[in-house]
Amino acid sequence: MSDPAARWPVPVTVGPYALLALLTGVTVAAKRSAGASLLIDLVLCALMAAWMLGVFTLRPAWREREPVMAAFFTVLLLLTAILVIRDPWFGFFTPAAYVFAFRVLRWPWEPIGVGAVAVVAGTAQAYGVDKSTAVGLLTYGAVVAANVIPMCAFAWYARRDAQRNEERERALREAREANRKLAASLAENAALHEQLLVQARNAGVQDERRRMAREIHDTLAQGLTGIITQLRAAEHSGDDPAEWRRHIEAATKLAGESLSEARRSVHALRPEPLETARLSEALASVAGRWSALEEIPVQITTTGTARPLRPEAEVALLRTAQEALANVAKHARASRVGVTLSYLEDEVALDVRDDGCGFDPAWLAHDVADGPHAAHPGFGLIAMRQRIEGLSGTLQVESEPGAGTGISARVPSERAESPA
Repeated sequence: MSDPAARWPVPVTVGPYALLALLTGVTVAAKRSAGASLLIDLVLCALMAAWMLGVFTLRPAWREREPVMAAFFTVLLLLTAILVIRDPWFGFFTPAAYVFAFRVLRWPWEPIGVGAVAVVAGTAQAYGVDKSTAVGLLTYGAVVAANVIPMCAFAWYARRDAQRNEERERALREAREANRKLAASLAENAALHEQLLVQARNAGVQDERRRMAREIHDTLAQGLTGIITQLRAAEHSGDDPAEWRRHIEAATKLAGESLSEARRSVHALRPEPLETARLSEALASVAGRWSALEEIPVQITTTGTARPLRPEAEVALLRTAQEALANVAKHARASRVGVTLSYLEDEVALDVRDDGCGFDPAWLAHDVADGPHAAHPGFGLIAMRQRIEGLSGTLQVESEPGAGTGISARVPSERAESPA
């Protein structure tokens, strides 16, 4: 808490004593010349000086105690009124009483104290008015009212101004507190933002690892599998040079295509068939090459009105078709395959069905974390599902031992953005 004495300037503190001393001197001079007694007046002046000195001047801490200051002001005003009644020139002491009223009294006692001082001041000013007549009483009342009304009005306006100052100070304090909390929130948000950036980087790394795993599986793994198949077929071709050469050429072609796809995957480019053709044409091209290598007929069907899709959707559907055909070659022992691309109203569907040996769909619920099972797709199915579900699509697998397998992938048919 601030020092109470610091809020009372020296002139204001010393002024009442100087004013009281001056009025005491006037009293001594006036009454001595008139031959009147000075004892009561001097005693009253001494009591007032001692009261101000003992209760107010020498005890600054008491100035913060409202009951003590109320008693101090009441006694001071009573002594001033007695002196005014005895000697009207003590009305000149009322400015000091006004100062004390504004300084030591709190609202709502402040205007009451100011009004009481105004009554004393009006009494001193109307000292010579004959109060025994109605006119004299009216004159006295008018003089008192002329003091009370403006001084109480001034007290009210001063109170309003003090309230506005308090509201401004409170608003400034609240603004400073809000700024402090805002700074703390910004610092916390900055820390959270940094954490989110770290998490986003880590998620990006994981996504890129999964993408590379899928790309490697869809390009190198399938290409190497095809190469191995062709080389084994060449090994078993016997003494037929034409058959041996056909398998070697197929293996060489697969190696070139796999290398090209691997390079494109590293640079996150679209699959080569989609670089120069629409999705339906790219599917036909992929299925035609697969059919020539595996010697299994493939029927390609497109329904609906073909339209360009987002690149990632076309890549996902093409990769799904490649993986489904690779699984047919590895597991199905099928005699024919059907690939259907359907452009529906809100989505595009890809269906790959074969008439192979099929498998028990319950195997799909098994944990494949240790690697693919020998009798069903393994990681390839996981990669297909991740691709499709990553685009808010769905992947369904229908199969039954001895009744073939069907894979159905559906993705939302959001159109590709037109180039600017």
